[in-house]
Amino acid sequence: MALSMDKLMGIQQHTLGVRTQRAELIANNIANADTPGYKAKGLDFQQALQQAQRGMENHKMARTHEKHFSVEIKPQGTEKFRTPSQPDTGDGNTVDVQLEQNLYAQNALEYEMTMNFLDGRISGVKKALGGQGR
Repeated sequence: MALSMDKLMGIQQHTLGVRTQRAELIANNIANADTPGYKAKGLDFQQALQQAQRGMENHKMARTHEKHFSVEIKPQGTEKFRTPSQPDTGDGNTVDVQLEQNLYAQNALEYEMTMNFLDGRISGVKKALGGQGR
């Protein structure tokens, strides 16, 4: 009987990728907190997860020559500008650093939770296959 990775990992494999994408967005917001005119971005988690499940997660185009550029195609419509939660400071920047740091910490905990879940799944399969002593 063949073991399907999709059945083994379930939705968690897609969740991990979306959480990684969310972490990159939040880190980018924090890095641009002092950039005039920068607009903070967020991620529509549910929409990104649905796209990932349909097989539309980040893909890299194949490079056929070493001088070709590496290109990534990101899912459309998942990145959205965040509604500012603080008054404009005059430079047009909408990043609230405290909010972004809190979101980053929350995302990191959720990422770790997903990793622990996947680790448990893999450990269970190893035990079932008789590899618990290895």
